[in-house]
Amino acid sequence: MKTSRYSSGNLCLAVAAVFILSLAPSSHGLGSGATLAISDASATVCGVVAGESTRRIECYRQGQVVPIVPDVSFSSISGGRDYFCGLRSSNSNLFCWSTTTSSFDRKRLYNDSSVPLENLAVGDTHVCATVVGGGTVRCWRTGDTFQRPSGSDQFASISSGYGFSCGILKNGFRVRCWGDTDVSNVVGQIENAFGNMSMLSLVAGGSYVCGLNSTGFLVCGGSSSSGQLDYPPGGAFEYGGLALGAKHGCAIRGLNGSVVCWGGNGEFSVNVTEGVSFEVIVSGSNFVCGLTTNNLTVVCWGPGWSNSSSFELPLPRVLPGPCVQSSCGECGSYLDSQSLCSGSNNICKPMTCRPQPTVPPPPSPSPSPPPSPSESPPPPPPLPLSPPSSSRSKTLTRGLLAFAIIGSVGGFAGICTIVYCLWTGVCFGKKKVHNSVQPTITRGSSGSNGGGASNNSGSSFGVVSLELLSGHKAIHKNENGLPRNVVDFVVPFIAQDEIHTASDQRVPPPTPFELVDVEFVGYLAADCVGLEGRDRPTMSQAVNNLERAFCACVFS
Repeated sequence: MKTSRYSSGNLCLAVAAVFILSLAPSSHGLGSGATLAISDASATVCGVVAGESTRRIECYRQGQVVPIVPDVSFSSISGGRDYFCGLRSSNSNLFCWSTTTSSFDRKRLYNDSSVPLENLAVGDTHVCATVVGGGTVRCWRTGDTFQRPSGSDQFASISSGYGFSCGILKNGFRVRCWGDTDVSNVVGQIENAFGNMSMLSLVAGGSYVCGLNSTGFLVCGGSSSSGQLDYPPGGAFEYGGLALGAKHGCAIRGLNGSVVCWGGNGEFSVNVTEGVSFEVIVSGSNFVCGLTTNNLTVVCWGPGWSNSSSFELPLPRVLPGPCVQSSCGECGSYLDSQSLCSGSNNICKPMTCRPQPTVPPPPSPSPSPPPSPSESPPPPPPLPLSPPSSSRSKTLTRGLLAFAIIGSVGGFAGICTIVYCLWTGVCFGKKKVHNSVQPTITRGSSGSNGGGASNNSGSSFGVVSLELLSGHKAIHKNENGLPRNVVDFVVPFIAQDEIHTASDQRVPPPTPFELVDVEFVGYLAADCVGLEGRDRPTMSQAVNNLERAFCACVFS
């Protein structure tokens, strides 16, 4: 469920370290982040495309293949009842798309480069993720009766089902669940079933969860109305990837990649999967899709698969896991990782690929009830990366200043100059670098009301940012010669994630990698001019966003 070559500057090294702090195990289910996702209501299947520099999303729905934001890279996606969500490769932006509209209407749920996310987990109607490094949980699209976990709880991974989510705590690797009060009985059943057992992986279904305990045995707990808990017996680490639906479950055998399913009245054991090896499987409420080992194509089956005449989808090759810059652990990486990631990145194999040598041989397994805590000693916790100091190198600062002065020549240099100007604050001092900056900056009140002055300064910061991004003055003439406000002109394009449409046309358009960081600046500017008072970003938040954008722009 779902998770340096730069030698210049501690700041950029710190940013890079944050994005690769931990790798999530590649077990996938209803509401777990992966590179393959299902949305139930319209039988929509989406994947992160392999072999291209931009790790874009393509979806299959009702016989048609639909590209989703073709110029933007994503690290993981996860599907719900009538929508799916994607976490961008920067880990700082979270978007969701409706799968019931013809245009896949999009909404941005999260944007904060200072607090990147991982472990995206979409349930039927709610969305959760964890903060990189810390492991605290954040949730969206929840009602008043949805109870979140304690702020002190830190999770290694999470997964979401119908109205609830569960995760593995970093401290002790025990299972903890939370969710809507309407399913509190399900939450209680799951936590009671797992008790103090230590877990390596965990995947949520409709009203139950399964996973591998620390000795490598498959364990399930929760509600069982259609045989969901009648999972097949097996040896240690016999099963790897998991996919759970409303009343069924499936698992990938580690030995040959074949799929075995249980529950669901036996309707998920079909001929289409015989003799086929899978790398990844995901599940909706009543159908399953898998990524084949042979050619990374997507195959779907089950009673809820509406297009039963065609099991193999016409999607391009899909990544078997996220592309990461870090090295992989004992299980290693996929042989073709560099080609699939179109660069030097790795795709790590599941961390549950083999028994861990520190764990003593377990007793003979029994599928039910779950093993007692004594049979499941906690594995040693992974050592987190310690990000280096965020203080900037004076040499780097001088070099970047020189780069900014001469960088207006050429598209890449032009984009990075804009970000640098905002980040360092050179636009805000007595120096005048744009003929409309100085009057705009002095619009803030100079009265004694500290709150008001701060609010006006934030608004002025946003206006200056929009001027620099668009190349227009705060008040300028439109194509018809009529006065137009830069806020009214640019912000609607930012809200629709079409900032490139309103960008300065005198500068060549940014590359897909540069566009991500230009959008960061656009979001920040829009929040500064669109929010009221204390809801506007603080200067520390602004600096964090600009530092991240500047680093990525220089080194992309």
